[in-house]
Amino acid sequence: MIRSIALLHLAFATAPVLAQNPAGAAETVPVPVPPAPEESGKPIISDEEFDAAIPSLDDKPLESVEEWQREQDARDETGASEDVRQQTRQTAEEAANPALRDGDAVEILSDPPVVDPLLDEPLPSIDVFDAEPPPQPTEAAENENNQSVRYVVKINGLDPEASADIAVDADGNIYRTSLRRFYDLSALGRNGGRADTRAVVSQRARADRQLLLDILTSEGFYDATVRVATERTNAAAAEGNGPSAAEPLNVTLNVVPGRRYYLGEIRFETKTVEPADLITSNFVPKSGDPIVADTILAAEANISIKLPENGYPFATVGQRDILLDSENGLGDYTLPVDPGARSVFGQIKSEGTEAFDAEHVAILRRFKTGDLYDSRKVDDLRAALVATGLLSTVSVEPVPGEGTAPDGTPYADLLVRQEAGPARTLAISAGYGTGQGPRVEGSWTHRNLFPPEGSLTAAGALGTREQAASVAFSRANAGRRDRTFEMSLSALHSNYDAFEAYTGRIAAFYSYASTPIWQKKFTWSAGLEILATSEDQFDVARGLRDRRIYYVAALPGQVGFDRSDDLLNPTKGYRLNLRLSPEASLGGGKRIYARAILDGSYYYSPTDSLVLAARGRVGTISGTGRDDLAPSRRFYGGGGGSVRGFGYQQLGPKDLNGDPIGGRSMNEAALEARYRFGNFGVAGFVDAGQVYESSIPKFDDWRFGLGIGGRFYTNFGPVRLDLATPLNRKQGESKISVYVSIGQAF
Repeated sequence: MIRSIALLHLAFATAPVLAQNPAGAAETVPVPVPPAPEESGKPIISDEEFDAAIPSLDDKPLESVEEWQREQDARDETGASEDVRQQTRQTAEEAANPALRDGDAVEILSDPPVVDPLLDEPLPSIDVFDAEPPPQPTEAAENENNQSVRYVVKINGLDPEASADIAVDADGNIYRTSLRRFYDLSALGRNGGRADTRAVVSQRARADRQLLLDILTSEGFYDATVRVATERTNAAAAEGNGPSAAEPLNVTLNVVPGRRYYLGEIRFETKTVEPADLITSNFVPKSGDPIVADTILAAEANISIKLPENGYPFATVGQRDILLDSENGLGDYTLPVDPGARSVFGQIKSEGTEAFDAEHVAILRRFKTGDLYDSRKVDDLRAALVATGLLSTVSVEPVPGEGTAPDGTPYADLLVRQEAGPARTLAISAGYGTGQGPRVEGSWTHRNLFPPEGSLTAAGALGTREQAASVAFSRANAGRRDRTFEMSLSALHSNYDAFEAYTGRIAAFYSYASTPIWQKKFTWSAGLEILATSEDQFDVARGLRDRRIYYVAALPGQVGFDRSDDLLNPTKGYRLNLRLSPEASLGGGKRIYARAILDGSYYYSPTDSLVLAARGRVGTISGTGRDDLAPSRRFYGGGGGSVRGFGYQQLGPKDLNGDPIGGRSMNEAALEARYRFGNFGVAGFVDAGQVYESSIPKFDDWRFGLGIGGRFYTNFGPVRLDLATPLNRKQGESKISVYVSIGQAF
């Protein structure tokens, strides 16, 4: 037999009408067929019989109206008497055989005798009608003390002891199916094998029966059958006490998978595409493979993805047809595919409440007009539009363009529908560190004050050790995608044990950097920085502090290489970063020098919950002496971003009062183990480092800090609280240092 099916649905032919014989066996009731008329030359009736049947048309005059009316009245009285006699006779017959009351002219199946007098009673009012069926005796016993029904589920015909997702058909052949899926979705598997009533158990069993049939059908077992049996355990019956309400029900699903169907001929109704095997090579199932719904649906989805990735933006995949051959167990598969026109990228069009025009959208794309259409590049453009942060909704879709490319290929324009979102942002953050004290920062930003993507930010910081105010202008995607130009003006007051400084700064940078949305493998920046700062410093020669004014010009730059998997919470990969800043200092003489810092970190996850992290850092200042450097431009060690366990800037050379005076080189290292459970985590770490007066780090006299921390993981990154103590603590050093911030330490 051959059947045409949709992927998970069978079309069943109408079965013949069955009747029940008195013995209870099913039999087919034949439908009477009138005999065909005989094909011969003999007439059905003779001419004489036909003429005799025709009424005579003599010239007898018509009777009067009054006489005709009397004849009609007499005929009506005779008919009424006959109706009364017929009704009396029918009533007597129905009294003898009530089954005749249905009025069927032909009784194909005899009606049962109607003997219940309640059937003649009027129906009860809907207000008092009870829709619940009367409880069975066992159910009444179970509900007597509000006890729930316990049951045990068993599946016959599938092998629950085999590895996950194993099914066994009638021939003993093992197939990968979805037992695990059944147990995940099973209605009987919920509520710990308990239900309020047996009716609920029966309802769940019916749902699970259909679930099993659907799962088997999706695996190619189109002839599968599932029967449900519900009975009490026989423990009480074996003791001679009969069934007990305390015994759990046995709910058995008896499965007969039947034969499995396999793919026969695979055909695609489509036009010629380039390359010629673009469709066939991306349809994974082959002839002879089992007809598995998930596999076929995934293959069809793959075609709908690959066509737009290879120049067909308007491709559509039609409705499949599978023709089943039950004799051979094969299904011939046919899929209509309309690839549409092979196209190249055309123009950018924009509509809606625009944050920026189509010309700026064109800057964000990674393709040129005339390139072969590729949906992956369209998705990339959509992500870049989202990353601007200026749109509440945005979509990018291909539309037929005008004209053709020089080679005759039609254009596919991109229509960008955008709705500008709120352009203003108010942000606030807070943190704490031993040696730095509490610190609160806030900012106000208008992200599109100077379109396109020209922002203005006013920011401020307030802490016990530092106060700052700044204003900055920046333009994202300046001239090219992912390029940012920024200018800033700031004023800063710092009051630390190492120095106190009043600093004014103006700076400009051009950068290619990572953002929380776009984490880039390679980053760089270059800029100009000019500052004037009034700072006190410790004069070693005189043994006292004095205040000096420094004017510094710098050309800072950095390059970074990031192969970690997350910007704020990395779990694997590594990072390298080099910062180099040639600087000139005026103050007590002209000095030209260079500052350089090299950072590296590595992340490894032996399990999903555990991350091992390591960090190293070295720095050097060459070209000038320490005392000729502004104190704020020197190296210091200690603190949450350096060596935990020590106060901010507390490592390195110190003056006679025990205050740090900084150095020209430093080295740091750290090891940290991070264990996460849900949205929380703990970390244990050891940090080490030192600062030296020389320009080359000596890698000796290391100081170590040991600590433990807690993590609370949010959708924007982890919030960390670290507690650390210095090993071999010296006089004046804190026993416990506390650090609170957003993001991992490194």
